[in-house]
Amino acid sequence: MEALTGALRGIVAAIGLSALLFVGANRLFDLIVERWRLFLGLLGALTGAVFFAVLVGNRLLDGSGRIWVGAGALLFAVMATAPDLVRDRRLRPVAGGVVGAGIGLLLAKAVDASVRPSVSMAGIALAVGIALAVYLPIAFKQGRVRPGGVLASAAFGWVAGTWLFGEVGGGSATSMVVSVTVPMVLVGSALGAGGLRQRAQRFDLQRQTRVGAFLGPALFFVVLGLIVPLARTIYLSLYDSKGREWVGFRNYGEILTNDRSVDLADWANIFTSRLFIGGMGLLAIGAAVGLWSGRRRGRVIEPATGSVVPVLVGATLLVFAVFSSLRGTVINNLWWVVVVTMVSTGLGLAAAVLADRARFESVAKSLIFLPMAISFVGAGIIWRFMYIARPPQKPQTGVLNAVWVGLGKLAPGTAGQAVSLVFLALVTAGLAGLCLFGVRRRQTGIALGSALSAFPVLYLAYRLLGPGLGGVEEGPLGLPIGKPILFVQEGPFNNLWLMLVLIWIQTGFAMVILSAAIKAVPGDLIDAARVDGANDRQVFFRVTMPTIVPTIAVIVTTLIVLVMKVFDIVRVMTNGNFGTQVIANEMWQRTFTEFNLGLGSALAAVLFLGVVPAMAVNVRRMQRVKV
Repeated sequence: MEALTGALRGIVAAIGLSALLFVGANRLFDLIVERWRLFLGLLGALTGAVFFAVLVGNRLLDGSGRIWVGAGALLFAVMATAPDLVRDRRLRPVAGGVVGAGIGLLLAKAVDASVRPSVSMAGIALAVGIALAVYLPIAFKQGRVRPGGVLASAAFGWVAGTWLFGEVGGGSATSMVVSVTVPMVLVGSALGAGGLRQRAQRFDLQRQTRVGAFLGPALFFVVLGLIVPLARTIYLSLYDSKGREWVGFRNYGEILTNDRSVDLADWANIFTSRLFIGGMGLLAIGAAVGLWSGRRRGRVIEPATGSVVPVLVGATLLVFAVFSSLRGTVINNLWWVVVVTMVSTGLGLAAAVLADRARFESVAKSLIFLPMAISFVGAGIIWRFMYIARPPQKPQTGVLNAVWVGLGKLAPGTAGQAVSLVFLALVTAGLAGLCLFGVRRRQTGIALGSALSAFPVLYLAYRLLGPGLGGVEEGPLGLPIGKPILFVQEGPFNNLWLMLVLIWIQTGFAMVILSAAIKAVPGDLIDAARVDGANDRQVFFRVTMPTIVPTIAVIVTTLIVLVMKVFDIVRVMTNGNFGTQVIANEMWQRTFTEFNLGLGSALAAVLFLGVVPAMAVNVRRMQRVKV
């Protein structure tokens, strides 16, 4: 109860503080037009107080924190207002730069010696060049290249080059002066660049700053929490394991050439595997059915259920054939991306279509969506217990192995075998009747689907009557003992059992989004198609599907971004052992277990580069929708 009360107090305090900040910011911006210098002084004082408070909070300054915060507020207020007191346009940058130099020298003297950076002029020049290369094209595109913007960009680049590319803690007093004073001089000069702001310009600034009051904090935290760590990570990826010696792209070369990352030695096995042969057979069946259906309707090929389903299943088998024959961390990540994205989207679409306007639609969708409420770590733990395989002599506590071993103990002539055979016979009879119904009604999809579904049922019946279902083996005394399946340990298909966890979670996400898209399909289009004589299959493939393609694309790109970063499930269930390693988990192990900063940072950069294309597709799609 006490923890809950504390959390509520924190929430109320955060909301109140946020409201006060926005109200105070608006009151501050009200001063821009009528009381310009007071606005500059207050803004400078607030900036200086926050800046010095951060330094004091991190114990980088000796002495009283209150004195430093007050001094910082005063110094920054002077730097902000000093240029506005000078009428000569040429001397205004000088006035700001002089005050900035004074602040920089004071900081260089006061900051603790343990954090002095060793200045790398090459790194500083590179960072300044990057900052200007980012600012100038944007400024040219807007038609406003301002000296203040150039100076501020150079200051930002100088700071980045000093603290990102230099070694913190090994510098001299001179390097500290250079690293602090120069950017403060540039900032002061940027404040004084340009002429005095007239009343019309202050109105424009007031409008812009109100927008910045809402976007500024978000952009600040994005830069601080995303852009800066990204730049630091890319920088470290070009250095050795200690982050000291420049190695260039050697870490990236190790990722791409290491057998643990990409191993193509068994590529020839792809074409001889049963998965490949079965996949090609199903593709041939789907193509034949599509050509036959198209010929009946005067087309080259007809996308019917009987042709689409075998093609999709065959393509899935071909994917399994390719990735099961190859090895490596990068290959595993690609396998995850293809299978989880494809299966989750397909199952979500099937669930959305089948549950649409059904009697218990809400209940069914709630049950399918329910796994989304479970964290990846929790889901991994749940399914780890599902997959547990105990030694053969002990009872199986894992759900799947308990069922498997129980089925294996159905001896010939027992009641269990008889009940199982009766059940399989009823299922086979039902599928046969459904197949006959499809043939009579000329519903190729129903007939073919029923016939294909009967094969695994007949195989189970054969195993019951003949060699048995498995799950047991003969023990030393001739007694049957359990023969559990090592779901997690046996490769390469142990990767699929791990993927099943994420598919179980994300199918609900895909179903909810696609269900909303299906319900948003205009009813007039569907009614018009039915008036023209279209059946349910034709309405779905020719009206509904083309309408929801943009939604499917959004789901696919979103899942690609999610699956590329998969970490929790692999970490909890196998920790990357037994050939299940993925990029995110290897990045963690290299960086925080082996303390190889260079290789770990390179893996993080590779992961980021793998996510960028999907993110770019989503951004471009949102921009087109906005237009």
